[in-house]
Amino acid sequence: MAPTYNISDLAKEFDLTTRAMRFYEDMGLLQPERTGPGGRSRVYSGRDRTRLKLTLRAKRLGFSLGEAKEIIDMYDSPRDTGAQLQKFLLVLAEHQKQLEAQMTDLQANLDELKEHQREARALLAGSNKTSTRSKPSIQPNGDKK
Repeated sequence: MAPTYNISDLAKEFDLTTRAMRFYEDMGLLQPERTGPGGRSRVYSGRDRTRLKLTLRAKRLGFSLGEAKEIIDMYDSPRDTGAQLQKFLLVLAEHQKQLEAQMTDLQANLDELKEHQREARALLAGSNKTSTRSKPSIQPNGDKK
């Protein structure tokens, strides 16, 4: 008999809330069998566990849940594996492009921040020299120099 899991088992294993598990079910990513009175209990199969693992991996890669579902569903269908892999490569390329654009933006922000730091240090250094020169020093007896 194939292993089965309840919602708490999988939530604990993947460090998720049961609410998140139900959300993934609502999105069509998981399809547990319903048992018990009124179908209130969920029984997850090994297939559901694998789909959950793939969903979380897709999220880490920056995929939307819709994209994750589309890719995972392709592997459930009897279609040609070549077409599935082509689609996967297209999605990966798009995410790579987005991440590279974000990296470029972050680098520009970091460069701008460093420039502001240099300017602030230069102004601070200049104001310290000016304030040291312009303040009259007071002698120990209270007379100004």
